[in-house]
Amino acid sequence: MKQTMPKAIVSLFFLLVLLAVNWFPQDSFTTVGPKKGTLFIVGGGRMSDDLVKRFIDLAGGPNAPIIVIPTALGAETYGERSLAFLKRRGAKNVSILHTNDRDMANDDDFVAPLKTAKAVWFGGGRQWRLVDAYKGTKTEKMFWEILARGGVIGGSSAGATIQGSYLARGDTKNNQIMMGDHEEGFGFLSNVAIDQHVLARNRHFDMFSILKKRPELLGIGIDEGTALIVKGNEFEVRGRSYVLVYDGSFWSREGSRLKNLPDKKAQFYLLRAGDRYDLLKRRVLPRSRSNQP
Repeated sequence: MKQTMPKAIVSLFFLLVLLAVNWFPQDSFTTVGPKKGTLFIVGGGRMSDDLVKRFIDLAGGPNAPIIVIPTALGAETYGERSLAFLKRRGAKNVSILHTNDRDMANDDDFVAPLKTAKAVWFGGGRQWRLVDAYKGTKTEKMFWEILARGGVIGGSSAGATIQGSYLARGDTKNNQIMMGDHEEGFGFLSNVAIDQHVLARNRHFDMFSILKKRPELLGIGIDEGTALIVKGNEFEVRGRSYVLVYDGSFWSREGSRLKNLPDKKAQFYLLRAGDRYDLLKRRVLPRSRSNQP
């Protein structure tokens, strides 16, 4: 009996480990970006020429096929106005793709333009409309295929939030409810909640409503005219304002030893243009030499 008990305990231990791996995959609480392609995530407001041109360049230049999806705005139809911000900055091969009909979003003819697209742009509005129209359809599958081909997924405001796995402000009643009747985004960034217009609309404390109930998430708030450019598990900040990071820690260029900081559950910090962040390790990276202030 003395010889068999340790073996039984060891067997039980490995059984529990196996069950844990099956129930809770290693990446279940891990924040990562797409394996291929680029995410271009803008916090709303007016984008500078430099930001728009950067998106066009990442797509492959002025002749690259770019699809604009304005569905979040809530109209039945859309015209050339939805393409103007790209055409003014030199994009020549842009077109609109829109439907509110999920059957249409599963139609092969409807998704055909996405098969050759180099980039997709999601416009502003209410992010839950994108979920209702495209989540779980062939259209959403094609978004992922664009990334797999090394393409670009971009968006502003609602088009930023939809790129996270948790859908902040996803309630159909109003945009002030942080955890609403739609809670799942497209998830191009895993285990992330993305908010927008953060400083311009004094939203910088709103993210804690989500993190209090979902502490495993990384919270990211992006101000107007500011972008995250995500490649792999790293992002870089571009634009005129700031990105707010809610990762349960605090970071500052001047350190924090002499600061009177709040509890970790109430901490966040700001990153500016040129700053870089490791999504997997959840830490700020050294600035590259070309981005030194």
